[in-house]
Amino acid sequence: MDIQHRLGRNIKRLRLEKGWSQEAFAFEAGIHRTYVSDIERGARNPTITIVEKLAKPFGIKPGMLLD
Repeated sequence: MDIQHRLGRNIKRLRLEKGWSQEAFAFEAGIHRTYVSDIERGARNPTITIVEKLAKPFGIKPGMLLD
């Protein structure tokens, strides 16, 4: 599995564990909902700045999204 799909899978798993919709998570992360959808599907290759924004609502380090 490539890193884009791994990132998307991890975000979706964590988001669902929190009980958040894509829209609620996007609001918490400060990005657009369609961007979250694209990342979860592995259709986007986000910058490290976006990965940091995605990790913040979960209270984890950005690198943990890539494991």
